[in-house]
Amino acid sequence: MKSLFIAGTDTDVGKTCVTAALISMLKKTGKDVGFMKPFATGHKQNSEFRSSDVESLASISKINDSDELLNPYFFSIPASPFTAAKKLNVEIDLSLVYSAYDKLSSIHDYLLVEGIGGIMTPIKSDYTVCNLIKELRLSVIIVCDSKIGTVNHTMITCKMCELYGIPITGIVINSVTKNGYNIKELRDDLEELTGKPVLGVVPHMENFELEKFIKIFSQNIKLKKFL
Repeated sequence: MKSLFIAGTDTDVGKTCVTAALISMLKKTGKDVGFMKPFATGHKQNSEFRSSDVESLASISKINDSDELLNPYFFSIPASPFTAAKKLNVEIDLSLVYSAYDKLSSIHDYLLVEGIGGIMTPIKSDYTVCNLIKELRLSVIIVCDSKIGTVNHTMITCKMCELYGIPITGIVINSVTKNGYNIKELRDDLEELTGKPVLGVVPHMENFELEKFIKIFSQNIKLKKFL
């Protein structure tokens, strides 16, 4: 079974979109692909899924895994899991996350795990997204925006992975920001400064649609680079 962790340099950089695109591309090769988002926060959906991100990924993957497995912890407060759990007086039991991961890993040939926020987003007082990736023993794909400041955020993210001994498969530039860095220069700078490959670039979309994003992603990024 192959697994990858989709991490971000920050929140709102398109981790869910990249995860959805990878699911779609893998499924087209005939692979049995599962996913999970261990922690999600925000406003509860009026559906079987508590998280809108999980609902989107379930729609793309067309799997029947339960919401409890796909998203062990959901907090109806848009904050880090650490802050949300504290405000809601909830004790996070990490064994539930590990158990869900093991279960999904036994069901699917491929499993994509999406993070929350940036790589140092706190889950517990002494446990961050970095700790989660390390515990699951996964390689990471780092998703970044093209906004000014991205070089700093991406370098910090790569450095933290290095400190935790987390292997980096590569970086995906998702141009959420319309007017940011020149993409070619950003790509060259990130590869030179981090020593990690930029697996591909998704250009800015004026009118975002997930299906359109997936199509553009598949045209700009080669699946074999992830595998």
